[in-house]
Amino acid sequence: MNIFHPEPSDPILEEAVRGRRISPSEALQLLNSADFLRVVAASREIRNRKNDPSTATYTMFRIINYTNICSVNCSFCSYHEQAGSPAGTVLPVEEILEKMREAVALGADQMFLQGGVNPDIPFDYYLHVVRSVREAFGPRVHIRAFSPSEIQGMQRRTGLPLRSVVRQLKAAGVDSVPGAGAEILSDRMRAMLSPRKIPVSDWVRVMETCHEEGLPGSANIVFGSRETAEEIVGHLRIVRELQDRTGGFLAFIPWTFQQQTDRFYARSVSAIEYLKVLALCRLFLDNIPHIEASILVLGRDTGSLALHAGADDISSVVIEENVLTSRGPGTEEKARELIRESGFRPRKRDLLYNLLPE
Repeated sequence: MNIFHPEPSDPILEEAVRGRRISPSEALQLLNSADFLRVVAASREIRNRKNDPSTATYTMFRIINYTNICSVNCSFCSYHEQAGSPAGTVLPVEEILEKMREAVALGADQMFLQGGVNPDIPFDYYLHVVRSVREAFGPRVHIRAFSPSEIQGMQRRTGLPLRSVVRQLKAAGVDSVPGAGAEILSDRMRAMLSPRKIPVSDWVRVMETCHEEGLPGSANIVFGSRETAEEIVGHLRIVRELQDRTGGFLAFIPWTFQQQTDRFYARSVSAIEYLKVLALCRLFLDNIPHIEASILVLGRDTGSLALHAGADDISSVVIEENVLTSRGPGTEEKARELIRESGFRPRKRDLLYNLLPE
């Protein structure tokens, strides 16, 4: 007796595995009603075609939060301080350099520079920080810096055209940009979670400009609040269409919200739900080469399963995380151990997904 009965979603999955692009309506059907194991199996097949099926990658970088002052006031963020707060900080350049010296000594060769939208920081500060890091460490330290919200904040404070701001950041030494601040690319959700944050159209405009000016990076989605399935698929559609135009996204990372404040609703996202969304990302985002599992938020066990559900990378090791509660591996050896115990060969990479020598 054949216990594997056909499912209505099977033709969609079969076509996706064959390389046909699935539509947003088909993605919504998969998310809402498709069998979890079938979706994961199809996603894993595509992952293994796009990347070495025997390996999983990781990286090692330091996050440096140069300021905790932010005027956006996202409801889910417990890290920020208002301008004028005695707890507000802006790191001097020498302290940033010292943090990177410590990270390099631990084996990191990449810096992730991010902070709030601080209305009191002059544009010259950002350029000075980036130039100083570049002068101190040369090309051996990759500088990924500034979310779309931060870059648009610089543009508004300077009055310069957005493209001019991006070009000056790149000339100073920025190598790539994060897709941070996307959360859910739905103006309805953004109005609920962070009404002062830039709208979807501006997030897309900044990322598109960065890509056009030669600053690639990543994109992500953060779910687990009051978003709908339609909004999750809509977010993926926006990212895929932008990638069609620019090709600037090297990886995509699905995250879940952490309950950090009592000003917004964060629901409990099960491992099954997370893995199904991750698998859908791999199926739908046919033009993005890599899917990262958010080990930092979800921890070792779900991260291990994610490598069998469509992800080919665990990101990590993250040195210094102030905004989120980190559940990721704290050392390079623990990251390699996680990958080995998951059944893969670990390979270290840089932020542009170039594999580093063994």
